[in-house]
Order: sequence, then structure tokens, then C-alpha cells
Amino acid sequence: MRADPQSPKPPRLLDRVADAATARHLSANTRKAYVRWIRRFILFHRKRHPQEMGVADVNAFLTHLAVAGRVSASTQNQALSALLFLYGTVLEQPLGMLKGVVRAKRPARLPTVLSPAEVKQVLARLEGVPLMVALLLYGAGMRLNEALKVRVKDINFDTNEVLIREAKGNKDRVSVLPRRARELLERQLARNRVNHANEVRDGRGFVQVPHALERKYPGVGQSWAWQWVFPAKRYYFDRDLGRHFQHHYHATLMQRAMREAVVAAGIGKPAGCHTLRHSFATHLLMRGSDIRTVQELLGHNDVKTTMIYTHVLNRGGRGVTSPLDVLDDG
Repeated sequence: MRADPQSPKPPRLLDRVADAATARHLSANTRKAYVRWIRRFILFHRKRHPQEMGVADVNAFLTHLAVAGRVSASTQNQALSALLFLYGTVLEQPLGMLKGVVRAKRPARLPTVLSPAEVKQVLARLEGVPLMVALLLYGAGMRLNEALKVRVKDINFDTNEVLIREAKGNKDRVSVLPRRARELLERQLARNRVNHANEVRDGRGFVQVPHALERKYPGVGQSWAWQWVFPAKRYYFDRDLGRHFQHHYHATLMQRAMREAVVAAGIGKPAGCHTLRHSFATHLLMRGSDIRTVQELLGHNDVKTTMIYTHVLNRGGRGVTSPLDVLDDG
């Protein structure tokens, strides 16, 4: 019996991976990384289908990454997570024990931290959106992607808090909103609101919203509450949804501005955007904040991760003042 030429083709494996990641609310970056690693795994084994392979083939690929590719431990772990997701979730063929894998070694390096004086020098050389983003990185301990994805509804000026949604590990958390960032953010939102009203009047003003909110609440992506605090100037077209959306400020622009500010300040350390988050944690602990509180503000699962910033535990009280707000106190 001949197959019906009109019958739809089954989805490609990599499309199934992307769909499964989306259905489980994994971030866009994680979804893209998983697809990329699974593609590399298939190409490494000369385009054999993963259903025809197993633990030995996964071991061979991971060992190749460590020995020939000399990848870092975190990179190898990401590749492993992608393959575990492929076999356990997409193919429903969970892998057994992985034995004999040459594991990449994780170097015991301390994070680069700027002094309060160096932070002031860097901030003095930033302006506009890069300055406001830097204030959140250092003043609230946010990761770069978290700061760029802040929406209007996530900032609470009444309680001086910023809600960080779908952070690493798909978790939400609350951090302190520095007072020194308040006036700049209020002006930014006032400008954005005028621009957004004009965009809505012209039939635009949409941003992508999580999960199935658009189906449940049609038009929610055009509402003011869901708009980016740091919107990009251009729109992009989503073929699947058939609509133009406004993206948030791009990470590469912020990274470039930070790099230029560090050089202009004459700082010889290899400092980047994430250095401000490291400095946030270190300066809080220096000023007596409890390490458990810092752990919660950073969103660490284990306090051991936070302990890398200091050997001093439980020095202060529970109250937290953002280190950004006391830079001028000496």
C-alpha cells in the first residue's frame, strides 16, 4: 500500500526537541543550546539516528569533548544535559549509568570582583540604557539576561523591589531595587509609555509573553504591564505567530558598553557585566549581610555556591541595603 502523498510528514527530531523544550518552559537559550548539542552529537556519529545509539555512543561523544575539544566542565555538563533530555524526554528511552566518561575538570577559580571605588569609576562612564542596566546588575545582583528581560510589572517602586521571573532554573525571586536607580527608571518608563501608546495606535506594540498567555488572554502582549523596561528600537517577525514583536535591549550592546567603560576607567581586571553581580554579593557580605540572605537575593540553590564570595558567615542582620545606595558613604 502506497503512502498518501498528502499526509503530513512527521516532525524532524530537532523540531521535536525544540517543541519538547518549549512545552516544558525551558528558556529560549536552553532550547537553542540543546538543539545545537544534539545536532553535534548526531554529526559526530556520522548522522546516525539517536534511537540507534545508546550509552556507549554518548560516552564517546562526551569524552571527545573533554579530550579533543578541551571544553570546560560546564560546557560538557550542558552537552550531557542536552543528551539526557533527548533520550529521557523526547525519545522516552532514558540512558543508564554513564561509566568511563573522561570528565572535564572544573578549575577552582575565584570570580573577579571590583572594589567599590572601581564600581563608581565604571558607572561614571556609562549612560542611558547601559547605565540603568548596570545599576540593576550591581544594585540588585541580577544576571545580564535577567536585567534585560525585566518588564514594567516586575518593578515595584512602593516596596523598592524588583521581581526576577523565570531566572536560571526557571525560578522566580525578588531582589532589592536600589534607590539610586529609581529616578532613572521612572523617567525611562515615562518615555516608554508615551512611545508604547503611539505604537499601539499604529497597530504595533506587541512583545512576546510566556507560555500560552496570548491564547488565554488575547492581546495581552500589547498591554503596558508586559512591556520591556529596556525595549529595543527594532521589531522582528515571528513566522510561527505571524506577527511583529519588539525585542528587549540586546545583550551584545550592553557587553560592549561595559567593556568600553572598564577600559576607559583604566581598570586592569578582566571585568564584564557578570562582574557587577559578583561585586554585589561580595560588597553585601563585606558590609555584614547574612550569607543566607545574599544566597536568596542571588537565587543560588546551595549556600556553598554563595560561600565562594567570602569566608565570613552570619556577620550581619537580616535587613539589606543595596551596596549601590552607600557608594558615596565612603
